[in-house]
Amino acid sequence: MALDTQTLNSLGFAKSPADTRVVVAMSGGVDSSVVAAMLAEEGYDVVGVTLQLYDHGAALAKKGACCAGIDIHDARRVAEQMGFPHYVLDYENIFKDAVIDEFAESYLGGATPVPCIRCNERVKFKDLLETAKDLDADCMATGHYIQRMLGDEGPELHSAADANRDQSYFLFSTTPEQLSYLRFPLGHLKSKAETRELAAKYGLSVADKPDSQDICFVPDGNYASVIEKLRPGAAEPGEIVHADGRKLGTHKGVIHYTIGQRRGLGIGGLEEPLYVVKLDVDAKQVVVGPKEMLATRVIPVREINWLGDEPFTSRDEWHLKVKVRSTRPPRDAIIRPLSDTTAEVELLTPEEGVSPGQACVFYAPEGSRIFGGGWIWRGY
Repeated sequence: MALDTQTLNSLGFAKSPADTRVVVAMSGGVDSSVVAAMLAEEGYDVVGVTLQLYDHGAALAKKGACCAGIDIHDARRVAEQMGFPHYVLDYENIFKDAVIDEFAESYLGGATPVPCIRCNERVKFKDLLETAKDLDADCMATGHYIQRMLGDEGPELHSAADANRDQSYFLFSTTPEQLSYLRFPLGHLKSKAETRELAAKYGLSVADKPDSQDICFVPDGNYASVIEKLRPGAAEPGEIVHADGRKLGTHKGVIHYTIGQRRGLGIGGLEEPLYVVKLDVDAKQVVVGPKEMLATRVIPVREINWLGDEPFTSRDEWHLKVKVRSTRPPRDAIIRPLSDTTAEVELLTPEEGVSPGQACVFYAPEGSRIFGGGWIWRGY
């Protein structure tokens, strides 16, 4: 029986699932595997694509890295089991140029980068998305925990139903054009347990596979060692100084420290607890001070991706909530546009440990909508 042209399938197209091609970005983990299996069972023309992003011995030996060899194998097994084609694309050079090199430079500049955002922005939702279009796909689906909803002005980005799994912080730079093409079939699920139940239902071998915890090219969590390999000589020693100018000790390289760090400073025996409050790369200094020095109220933000219905600069102020770390809840803020892509963000309650290189993501005061966001920088 022909499908009523006014009836939309589950991906939002007025045609049968069999006539709807969807490229699924498969990392080899349980989330994207469930998305692919679910859509294949619903009868969609599924094409699985896995990106080979980074390859070294440590990554290949660790299951927790999303681009390790074991994950490519797992993605291929799911495709074979569910009966759809699967391709592995070598994106190592693109990934190095678009993500790893900037990660290294940011750390060397005293920032705290979030490479997973850049990977989504510059690789998965850019080059891979174009590849999906080249394959004549109607859309691309991923296993991210975020929701795409249709509003009066078109597709909107919304937080996941499960706040504990929500990945909106890492997807704020998704553009309206990309959002029109992307689908996130897991965003409405109430818990990760539901995802694993679906994996078990489809009989997937990855049903009990642990979640990845680390950045794929830093599988042991040791950022500094990776930076030293990428930029030999980067870990030059220097002084640890108090904000009042006192020299308190020495360090093995600024890249070993982050804003807000308290442990592992090697300057024990002092009366007050001290935190890293500044990284002065030029002077090779790690500046420490009391906790109150970490409090920040005004944050300069640039490279803003705006997802509101009105132009960003149409108002002098936007009263929204913002999140300045992926692990922190959104806080009330006033966003004052300086241009289409820059702004000054005033936090109504100061935040501690705000660091250049992190994202500042904009949320609606009520509800689940995401209004985009930008990158925190020093403001000079």
